[in-house]
Amino acid sequence: MPVSMDIIQADFDRIALLSQAGGDHNSHYHRFLLGQLPPRLLCSLEIGCGTGAFARRLAERSDKVLALDLSPEMIRSAGENSRWHPNIDFRVADVLTTELPAGHFDCVVSIATLHHLPMEETLVRIKNAMKPGGTLLVLDLRRTEGLSELAAGAMAWPVSAALRLIVNGRLIEPPELRRAWNEHGRNDSYLTTSQVRRICADLLPGAVVRKHLLWRYSVVWQKPSG
Repeated sequence: MPVSMDIIQADFDRIALLSQAGGDHNSHYHRFLLGQLPPRLLCSLEIGCGTGAFARRLAERSDKVLALDLSPEMIRSAGENSRWHPNIDFRVADVLTTELPAGHFDCVVSIATLHHLPMEETLVRIKNAMKPGGTLLVLDLRRTEGLSELAAGAMAWPVSAALRLIVNGRLIEPPELRRAWNEHGRNDSYLTTSQVRRICADLLPGAVVRKHLLWRYSVVWQKPSG
């Protein structure tokens, strides 16, 4: 059964209160995502902005950024950490019920958020909100399939540990934060890369779907200009 938005909100409120400064495995791919964008954007949207790390980088090349998250505590933290970025509008919102202006955004970004949502319905809403020629960027976790991905997963563990040590100065998170993530993870459900490719073939023709080492996939799609 799908997990209710109330449970997801409560999970991330708890995680936001426990989180400390530092990075995560998603931030390792921020440079890759930014590299898919033109140098200047008018209006961008991030769905599931968390504490605002990517929204702040997006704000450096966008006139305006609308950053949405279901968790009030995440939005509070994002606002506190983004005082020098007045062009970001942080809002507590559910993308499935929030009215998004049609044909409005040059760029829409979703990082580690789509697996909490009905993917097809969400992608349709995103497409409608994008300008012709706009860019969609998705980074999310994937479920392992096949021996090659199992082997890649084994290689990813030492890389994951090294990144935690380099970025955060520790190999493991504090116990209470680790517990919060583990309890949230019991409700998580991920698609395989093959499933993502099938959905994109139907809804985002021409999208480029890539596998990444740290148990993630990306989707890069440009909305046709015609």
